[in-house]
Amino acid sequence: MEIKAVGVVGAGKMGNGIALQAAQGGYEVVLQNRTPANLEKALKAIEDQAHRLVEKGIISSDARAGLLGRLRGTSTYERFDTLDFVVESVAESLDIKTPLLGQLDEMVKKEAVIVTNTSSFSITVLAAATKRPDRFAGMHFLIPPTKLVEVVRGYYTSDETVVYAKTVAKRMGRLAVEVKKDSPGFIANRIYTPVLYEAFRAYEEGLASKEDIDLAMKNSYLPVGPFELADIIGLDVLMAGWENFHREFGPSWRPPQSLKELVRAGRLGKKVGKGWYDY
Repeated sequence: MEIKAVGVVGAGKMGNGIALQAAQGGYEVVLQNRTPANLEKALKAIEDQAHRLVEKGIISSDARAGLLGRLRGTSTYERFDTLDFVVESVAESLDIKTPLLGQLDEMVKKEAVIVTNTSSFSITVLAAATKRPDRFAGMHFLIPPTKLVEVVRGYYTSDETVVYAKTVAKRMGRLAVEVKKDSPGFIANRIYTPVLYEAFRAYEEGLASKEDIDLAMKNSYLPVGPFELADIIGLDVLMAGWENFHREFGPSWRPPQSLKELVRAGRLGKKVGKGWYDY
């Protein structure tokens, strides 16, 4: 099968970026969001981002026109029966993802590949919502400026499906790494979450201010401070992942109290203008 048409379900910031990069890669792209107003806002954001790429000299004006011409939006699932590859990128909730994936499985053609952009949930569990577990995988897109995408195998994911996912990632200008075993957090989040935990605990214990912890880490080991990164990711997204770690790995992975308090207070990060920091 040659992948020509890609669908992206979920027009949040991450979904927008995936749709833009897929169109840049030459694919015909359908971006779906169930709320028309949010979809219109997303398409405008993609247009603006494409314009900035021209201003920075990354693409030409003709290339911008071409990629926008390859991109369509829908608040239903128009054209989904024609797609070869579908990326689910909705909220990090099993209650949302599971029924949606079952719905997508019924709509897209049987040979199409479905991938989920989950950052922590089991690929095998999510694949069970479909009748194509061999043509289902995880494709965890990390937040820019990193170009990394983790291609994650579920128990039944075929070698062919992994190749398709890596091919799509390459066409999108992404660096793909293969996660051979379905385990919470995959590679990056599995290793980085303990760093966040220690940063939050150090702050709770009064070791240093969050500003100084960020400053120390940015000038020693990391390109961005842990508190800054948490606000970029979204504290509710972090909490969902952390709770999954806690269920899978036990009490040593319990979410920090300071994170719980911020989420309860509605301080979810940059997307709402307030998290660990005010924006």
